[in-house]
Amino acid sequence: MTADPEAESKPASKPSKRLLGLDALRGVAVFLMIEQHLGVWLWEGPAVGETMAHYPGLLVFNALGGGAAPAFVTLAGIGSSLLARKREQRGESPDLTLVLRGLALLGFGYLLSALTPSWFSARSWFVLHLMGVGMLTTPLWRRLPTPALLAAALAILGSAGALQAHFDVPLRLDNPYMSGRSPLSPDAWAGLRIATLEGQFPIFPWLSFFLAGLACGRWVLVDAEPREQAKELRKIAALGGGAIGLGLVGVALRYSVAAGAVKTTALARSVALTVPFFPASPTLAALLLGLVLLGIWALMAWDRWRPLGENHPLVTLGRASLTLLIVHVWLFRELTRVDGWWQEHVGAFAWLSQWTHAWHQLSVNQGFAVIGVFVVFAVFASRAWQTVDYRYGAEWLLRKVAR
Repeated sequence: MTADPEAESKPASKPSKRLLGLDALRGVAVFLMIEQHLGVWLWEGPAVGETMAHYPGLLVFNALGGGAAPAFVTLAGIGSSLLARKREQRGESPDLTLVLRGLALLGFGYLLSALTPSWFSARSWFVLHLMGVGMLTTPLWRRLPTPALLAAALAILGSAGALQAHFDVPLRLDNPYMSGRSPLSPDAWAGLRIATLEGQFPIFPWLSFFLAGLACGRWVLVDAEPREQAKELRKIAALGGGAIGLGLVGVALRYSVAAGAVKTTALARSVALTVPFFPASPTLAALLLGLVLLGIWALMAWDRWRPLGENHPLVTLGRASLTLLIVHVWLFRELTRVDGWWQEHVGAFAWLSQWTHAWHQLSVNQGFAVIGVFVVFAVFASRAWQTVDYRYGAEWLLRKVAR
């Protein structure tokens, strides 16, 4: 799931110049997404008389996965920034490539929606859609100076609460509503509302993560001296600290000025700490952005200190992250059902569901075991796939669509 120039195929005779730290970050993100999704989809749920508080380990494990999609969006911004800079250094315009890859990512988003009708519809707006729009519009954003780019990110993030109040977005969004299937879904402009405010990852506030990534990509230096590289990377940490500070201001307002505010007002929505974050408030988004940026800085700094190898499990997972995202959703969300579209129209899947439907009723330990087996399989499969440059995978297709 990348747009960076180092991901493009190179002749075998040339040494690799990939930024393996970015690949490893994508590997962390896809692992967190897999464990969060499977932890929800496979578990039978609390027993009678129990709550999630009885499962603190599972609660923490699942909460970590909340940073997966925000990390993917931020990393996509960094990759787009690096691609643009690399092409410009060669005297080429990156704009057509960025537009085509953005359209391709949007296409993958709609493909995932079509493959997963129990979760998504043609109106749904998931992380792939958001990344596609970010990349598609990068030719506009990349021409802004860094302060203006960050100001635009802040405006998109900060205005989300007011827009949610203006358009009367429900205080909590469920899957039927976010796919436009709920009786409460608006009749007019439902698809546009979902894309901008009411989807899983709508433009407001989540596009701010992509724009922050575009800015951070300017601070990732490939050929500079190590000291200069470290100095520029610290700007990512500083931006992350600033985002957390902004989020903490929102938390303070929540328990002071906004303590008695009506929940549907712009102020209350702006400082809400709703978990799961559907819809996300500016305060919660700022805290998440800060944590994501600090994580990016930490792993990239580690990679500078102790360089990762191309065969590192996180690196190979990261290079296949887009494929793994699509496959794990389809496999564990759709093929484990007994009454889904695939079971109704494809006989082999109806037969298979006799066994796989039980995966929705696993204990915590059984669920962890399935997660572990799938992740280990993904590590070995991605390592083997590396030998043929991940041919025919989603990342390979993305490069072929627009070089």
